[in-house]
Amino acid sequence: MKTERAKVKIIPLGGIDEIGKNLTVIEYKEDIVIVDCGLKFPDVDMYGVDIVIPDISYLVKKQDKIRGIFLTHGHEDHIGALPYFLKQINVPIYGTKLTIGIVETKLREHGLLATTELVRVKPKDKVKLQNVTVEFIKTNHSIADSVAIAIHTPLGVVLHTGDFKIDHTPIDGGRTDFARLAELGRKGVLVMMADSTNVEKPGYTRSESIVGETLQRLFGKAKGRIIVATFASNIHRVQQIINAAEMYGKKVAVSGRSMENILQVAIELGYLNMEKDTLITIDQTAKYNNEDIVIITTGSQGEPMSALSRMAASEHRKITIVEGDTVILSATPIPGNEKHVAKVINQLCKKGAEVVYGSDQNVHVSGHACQEELKLIQTIVRPKFFIPVHGEYRHLKQHAELAVKMGLGERNYVLPETGDVIEITRNLIKKNGSVTSGQILVDGLGVGDVGHIVLRDRKHLSQDGILTVVVTLDRESASVIAGPDIISRGFVYVRESEGLMDEARDIVKEVLSECEENKITDWATIKGKIRDELRNYLYEKTKRKPMILPIIMEI
Repeated sequence: MKTERAKVKIIPLGGIDEIGKNLTVIEYKEDIVIVDCGLKFPDVDMYGVDIVIPDISYLVKKQDKIRGIFLTHGHEDHIGALPYFLKQINVPIYGTKLTIGIVETKLREHGLLATTELVRVKPKDKVKLQNVTVEFIKTNHSIADSVAIAIHTPLGVVLHTGDFKIDHTPIDGGRTDFARLAELGRKGVLVMMADSTNVEKPGYTRSESIVGETLQRLFGKAKGRIIVATFASNIHRVQQIINAAEMYGKKVAVSGRSMENILQVAIELGYLNMEKDTLITIDQTAKYNNEDIVIITTGSQGEPMSALSRMAASEHRKITIVEGDTVILSATPIPGNEKHVAKVINQLCKKGAEVVYGSDQNVHVSGHACQEELKLIQTIVRPKFFIPVHGEYRHLKQHAELAVKMGLGERNYVLPETGDVIEITRNLIKKNGSVTSGQILVDGLGVGDVGHIVLRDRKHLSQDGILTVVVTLDRESASVIAGPDIISRGFVYVRESEGLMDEARDIVKEVLSECEENKITDWATIKGKIRDELRNYLYEKTKRKPMILPIIMEI
């Protein structure tokens, strides 16, 4: 009897050919290891959707083999889907101290903390499972405590870099463990999955310490209050803001729920160092002169409900932008957010604030590796096979081409798409089918109840509005007792379009009269005729196609 050849399966269920929603499944025999479990924020055409999470239908069927979720770092696109995952599949979560601290806050909000096993690990730790061993390797990123994950199998090492950059002067002094990566490279890495986000950018990503030098210079020349907007999770950036504030004897306050939550975790775990009287509440800022205050806030992406957006729109309950304020946007707009950020900047400028933004101002650096860093990792690790991850498809393609230039065999890589089953033996990497995958839309408390049809209707409503036709008919004869009444929302302003509405009403009356004459009493048929006649008339008159919703009440 022929025995099945040993192989590793890698199945990306998210985060491979898109930005966000990272979740990678690695299978060997009876062990399933999951790397990260993230969300992504909705695209502009996902009307009303709050977040997007991976479809884990495939894993639900195999949950008895899942040994745990192993986290590379604490960003939302890598941990944000955990509460939704754990409500279906309860498995241990492994992560470094800060990552688990952030996860605890998230799970507490969802009422899952007491029922979830959280395991804190350190770089160099190894977790022995049934058939494989998982190792954590120190890396640098735009959040503290980030790691790469190496899965040791009898076939070889599967290395997942997570999001990373190479920073030789990191704020916390913890540098990437090149020695361990090189050691793995010498022994032989079967396959590497590597971050592709910045593959289009030549050179190196600048060190986080550059931002600290810029902040100190800006703080030194600011005449009034200083407001710095940055990502809540960027603890190193927050530390540098605090350092600059203390250099000039300023007090620091925090605005924004996510910022407050993460800072509390970082302080409790010892990731932020400051003098005991530096941090004050927003309420306490009123006791000090403006020039003695620094406010760290959320809203660097121009999110409509964020603290900075509310300040810019004069809607913040406790902070009012005044002339002389210096606002520093210590982040780069994520693609798609440029208009929101520009709107906030314009509003701040109108209020007399000096706004510092843009990559040329050195107030932000990326957390992802550029081309020369990606080349260095290829040279050190020297993987036999390669799977580019974390980016859009064009990034993956360019990263694979870069790896080939560095000596990778031209048949030794796969450009994956979400749901692909990638099989790896000692001598071959190939795609072998796919599994159920995709995205689940979360809207309020509803998970997965918003699908293609609902989104299509929402898009239709957003573009052309809705016209509701209400009519009361006799149950037996189908004759009109009351109506028709026409209600417009998002289509035309009724008071300025009375002629159009009157004609539309007449058309509905004609349809109802015709149905009565022909003894048509089926409500569905009557509704369909109303919809068809009204749609044709309105398009002819307005060249618009509102959603038409006939409502028939019977007596």
